[in-house]
Amino acid sequence: MYKKSFLTSALLVSFIAVYSQAPKKAAPSAKSQKEIAVVDPTIMTIAGKPVTKSEFLAIYNKNNKEASKDAKAIQDYLQLFINFKLKVKEAEELGLDTLQSFRNELEGYRKQLAQPYLVDNEVNEQLLKEAYDRLKTDIRASHILVNCKADALPKDTLIAYNKAIDTRNKILKGDNFADAAKKLSDDPSAKENGGDLGYFSALQMVYPFESACYNAKVNDVTLPIRTKFGYHIIKITDKRAAQGQITVAHIMVKANAAMNPTDSAAARNKINEIYTKLKAGENFADLASQFSDDKGSSKRGGELPAFGTGRMVAEFEKASFAIAKDGAYSEPILTQYGWHIIKRISKKEMGTFEEMKAELKGKIAKDSRSQKSKDSMISKIKKEYGFSETANSKAEFVSTIDSTFFAGNWKSDKASKLTKNLFKLGDKQFTQKDFTKYLETHQSQRLKIDTKVLIDDMYNAFVSEKCLAYEEQKIPSKNAEYRALMQEYRDGILLFDLTDKKVWTMAVKDTSGLKNFYEQNKSKYMWEQRTEAVVYTCKNDSVANAVKSLLNPPPPPVKKKKKGEPEPPAKPLTEADILSMINKNSQLNLKIEHGKFTKGENEGVDKVAGKLGMSENMNINKQVVFVNVEKILSPENKSLSEARGIVTADYQNVLEKEWLEGLKKKYKVEVNDAVVSSIK
Repeated sequence: MYKKSFLTSALLVSFIAVYSQAPKKAAPSAKSQKEIAVVDPTIMTIAGKPVTKSEFLAIYNKNNKEASKDAKAIQDYLQLFINFKLKVKEAEELGLDTLQSFRNELEGYRKQLAQPYLVDNEVNEQLLKEAYDRLKTDIRASHILVNCKADALPKDTLIAYNKAIDTRNKILKGDNFADAAKKLSDDPSAKENGGDLGYFSALQMVYPFESACYNAKVNDVTLPIRTKFGYHIIKITDKRAAQGQITVAHIMVKANAAMNPTDSAAARNKINEIYTKLKAGENFADLASQFSDDKGSSKRGGELPAFGTGRMVAEFEKASFAIAKDGAYSEPILTQYGWHIIKRISKKEMGTFEEMKAELKGKIAKDSRSQKSKDSMISKIKKEYGFSETANSKAEFVSTIDSTFFAGNWKSDKASKLTKNLFKLGDKQFTQKDFTKYLETHQSQRLKIDTKVLIDDMYNAFVSEKCLAYEEQKIPSKNAEYRALMQEYRDGILLFDLTDKKVWTMAVKDTSGLKNFYEQNKSKYMWEQRTEAVVYTCKNDSVANAVKSLLNPPPPPVKKKKKGEPEPPAKPLTEADILSMINKNSQLNLKIEHGKFTKGENEGVDKVAGKLGMSENMNINKQVVFVNVEKILSPENKSLSEARGIVTADYQNVLEKEWLEGLKKKYKVEVNDAVVSSIK
């Protein structure tokens, strides 16, 4: 669905992306066409179809927010607008808007665009503020988990709840929480940590668990909290002000508990040697690049992405936030991954609500708490459209569900006799047959649960789905912004497809046309004067001098030949030979680059200013460079293959211009100059 990404295409004129975003006024039946014309005059007609002044201004203002509305700016933009309208008209005339592929793509976008209108914005705002306020505090807590699946049978749910209550009562009477967690918790990690979860903040735990923690006080032991994992007994062990976010770099030497004593000692000795080098003044980034076992960060001088509470193992987090100032570094510390030396790069306190709002909005949309705004929206939809149910009609489905449903093989004919009305929403009636189809298409292999619970859950999901679908159909008539967005996406897809066919793909496929265009315009595609040269980049002067001696070795000593002995063949060193010899101990000693360089492409070549032959050594970027200039190439035409990219782009511009000229002849455009002049 995203293959055409028209909104970001540089080849589409910018106004396409905002076309129709301005609210459009439906033609009120109570007003005559004459009255409408007075309120919103026609600025132009395209093939007889009127375009209003307000529509043009809405698009102009969005794309020229800081520009003044002088006559030239208006006229320039007017022509772009006309071109856009002509292309839309042509796409419609060709029937591109009737193709199934177009409809499918637009439907996909429609579903996405509708989502923001199917939530309760007031509840969303409350969730945003709640999350922001919670992020100001870090919490440390321990928990005991009693497993209980979300769709567990009522009797199994009760057993799990009673077990959780019994466990809590024992703790309140004096049992040690950590000991109880090790013995009773279904969280496997509790065997090691006694249920301790360390510090965490908002949006790091499932929402019910998070809410329970933020609503409790330090040392409280909560009542059982139900999540998708089961029941939790939670003990709050600490609350503190949020630490903010920190960016650090680290040097790591791998070590773990499974290492033998010799390897473990070697790892510790290695980190201590690196620490000694740091204290002696060596560069942290260089040492990370050379010695760190974290290869992902070593390439960046050891730098890690910024993190806050609960994002790193506890020892690493604690040591990082304990570093007092930027640029300082820790002593070696040990975690489950090995030894680390940590350098603080920067620390950032929590941002303002406005600064964090967009980020929080994205996180909340992916979090289970977002269901609260959907539930609230469904309640509003029911109220607005007079939702009413037929009593007991859903209960009749209980007897139709058997073991085949839980195996995913249930057939709708098992409920074929059920034809009553289920509920009414607005002007639409939903029947038992509708729900039967829903059950058949939403069954899946699952553990057997209580049939009444199953029907209740499935029915509630069905009602929610239909409520949202009903409201989705009403959005265009209720919301001008949504109508505008849909028009934007519709026109964008049409224009992409048509422009691709008429211009972009045409320019690539029309090889003879492209070649003819190049031949007619080849003087535009020229190479400047270039220098054909070999650039030798060396670690230092001694390496550079060694390379030069290999390139120009002294003549061999004269050796007395025996009578009849042939001359020994000359064996000049190849470039590969020289690289192998010089880079034997380090691949950083020598780099050789061949090329035809224009001015500004290579600093070393620029410095020799086109002088033929071998240059002197030059210090460039802390390395020693010398250049062997082989030829000075005069300006010449680029071949088509060398200039294909820019030639193709220019050819596309020509094709588009010719296409637009044809559209202007095909569709009559009439501009109302008086209305244009009235724009101020």
